[in-house]
Amino acid sequence: MAIPFIDLKAQFAQIEASVRARMDAVLAHGRYIMGPEVGELEKTLAEYVGAKHAISCSSGTDALLLALMARGIGPGDAVFTTPYTFVATAEVISLTGATPVFVDIDPKTFNIDAALLEKALVAFEKGDPSIHPLPANHDELKARAIIAVDMFGLPADYARITEIADARNLFLIQDSAQSFGSETGGKRAGSFGDASATSFFPAKPLGCYGDGGMVFTDDDELAQAMVSVRVHGKGVDKYDNIRVGLNARLDTLQAAILLAKFERFPSEVQSRQKVAEAYASGLAGLVEAPAVPAGSLSAWAQYTVRLGEHASRRDEIQELLKAKGVPTAVYYGKPLHIQGAYSGLGYAAADFPHSMQASAEVLSLPFSPDLDAASIQTVVSELARALDAVPTTAG
Repeated sequence: MAIPFIDLKAQFAQIEASVRARMDAVLAHGRYIMGPEVGELEKTLAEYVGAKHAISCSSGTDALLLALMARGIGPGDAVFTTPYTFVATAEVISLTGATPVFVDIDPKTFNIDAALLEKALVAFEKGDPSIHPLPANHDELKARAIIAVDMFGLPADYARITEIADARNLFLIQDSAQSFGSETGGKRAGSFGDASATSFFPAKPLGCYGDGGMVFTDDDELAQAMVSVRVHGKGVDKYDNIRVGLNARLDTLQAAILLAKFERFPSEVQSRQKVAEAYASGLAGLVEAPAVPAGSLSAWAQYTVRLGEHASRRDEIQELLKAKGVPTAVYYGKPLHIQGAYSGLGYAAADFPHSMQASAEVLSLPFSPDLDAASIQTVVSELARALDAVPTTAG
């Protein structure tokens, strides 16, 4: 019997009664758009992350877009981010008319490298791509914002990134789509930057049964603007439109599901740590396990290893594992700077070597908070057999 890559069925079996009760309450009151559960969820999650405001929305993508639009990011603006992420991070920048400026990752954490971010900003300020790679139209742009991505559930280096952003008065967004429930420096994801955008896609650490997202902020003015953008740029009501906006509301049914799932979420975060620890122990000496810096707690959206010398045979390894009922995934096989959508920026593949190497070496293993010891051992054993069955790069 195959091991689920993410076991949503097992989770649902444990919370079914609560989910159905919450959904039944919505069906009974019939307020399917912006019903009371939406406000309850916003209040509950704002308190959990330690933010003043929480603005729910229709997806993690729209969460990022709400923040950028509310801040007035647009044509002529440069937004610094990583090429090693899902396309949504850069896509929202482009949708506003702004231009993404890519910065390579720290190979240990997969997150944007703060030292390279500083270097990129210096290069941008001096108009000198010999210092750091810049997009072809860099001389037409003004630095306005940074989107730092928390890859695989681990928060980026916000202590340093915040210093960099504050020194230049740059708008800082935490892309916490994968890191809800994580911590660093004694603070939870959702409380960093001027705004933090997360996703409730079903596979995320806290996921609904469809699409959903949320933005957190302590900025009253920004929060008010995002509430407006969320509903067609409304003013005093939906027929008074004071700005161009979106239709980006979170459905009441999804809010109800999230409230039910959140009841056990804090304990799931702790269970994720135990699963990750078991993997790290079992995989020692086989592959490079993910690193978590001191003072940080990962939400473990994915458990992603590096295959190292076996990387050139990754496809074969995946097929061998699949035949044994062990599904795997590759996040992300092609960095954004070499994708067709961003070819116009003029970047070369070699401009971001750590992102390129990560995309060639990573492999994500089955991971759920309820993954049992027997399943973990099966994954480890079958991975060991698969690695033995294929020659290394050196071989």
